[in-house]
Amino acid sequence: MIKNIKINSRYEIRLDKYLKNLYSSLTQGFIEKNIRKKNILINGSRTKSNYIIKINDNLKILNFHDKIYKNKITVKKNINISNKDLVTFNKSIIFQNNNFLVLNKWTEIATQGGSKINLSIDHIIKNINSNYRLVHRLDKETTGLLLIAKNLNYAKYLSLLFKEKKINKFYIALCEGIPKNDVSQVNLQVRNKKQKLENTLTNYKLIYKKNSLSQILYNPKTGKTHQLRIVSKNLGCPIIGDKKYNSSSKFKKEKLMLHSYSLNFSIENKDFEFVADLPDHFLSFLKINKLKINKNFNKNLHTF
Repeated sequence: MIKNIKINSRYEIRLDKYLKNLYSSLTQGFIEKNIRKKNILINGSRTKSNYIIKINDNLKILNFHDKIYKNKITVKKNINISNKDLVTFNKSIIFQNNNFLVLNKWTEIATQGGSKINLSIDHIIKNINSNYRLVHRLDKETTGLLLIAKNLNYAKYLSLLFKEKKINKFYIALCEGIPKNDVSQVNLQVRNKKQKLENTLTNYKLIYKKNSLSQILYNPKTGKTHQLRIVSKNLGCPIIGDKKYNSSSKFKKEKLMLHSYSLNFSIENKDFEFVADLPDHFLSFLKINKLKINKNFNKNLHTF
């Protein structure tokens, strides 16, 4: 059986990933084999798995069969979302339209599920609508702005914006110690989960200091796991409440003082900019330690 598919998505994606999105049962090996055998064609011609499909392309599958090209039925653990968690989630939404929403994530909730995770943002959004998708992550202890796509097209589009570094991100951190330079850029290699070194790039600006404590505005240009926490440690001013990278015992009972403060990006010539209020534990720490937020630091976020 021959199947013809007219590509109508305006968001570019590799052919192999597009096929896996359509038919989750397909393996990479199967796709590669059938491309070599010319069972999978683009615009009537032989192609490659890394071909970037474009709108109006014609995808032709010459050996199509429903029993082969199908979606697997995945049985997921049933997570009971309490009314309290749903209320917290809904109160944390600071913007939404038909295609995406912006959440001011609270502390101590994981973004994504795992073997030891009983509740996550991903669990909650799937309970609301199975089409909702995460497009980036925040650590469990990190608070602040989190983008969530409401459909597959926008999940692909927002993910592409992140990949192409077209989403500008700013974080506020409260740190022990004061960095040597008030404004600088940090090039640092960090180890990923597989212990392989990866390059990171981070801009930062000191926005306030007092009593050997500092408030730092971070603008990461890469998005590696624990990047800002590792950069802070490397600068000699680890983030307060960081149980992994801060060995000081002075504030060991505090929650992590890292907040995803601002996001800005453009979609189809429309500019979006979002700012998330600081969480209660952050504000409480400032008050107790007689610190303040510099009200002027956020005037030129686009040019930082």
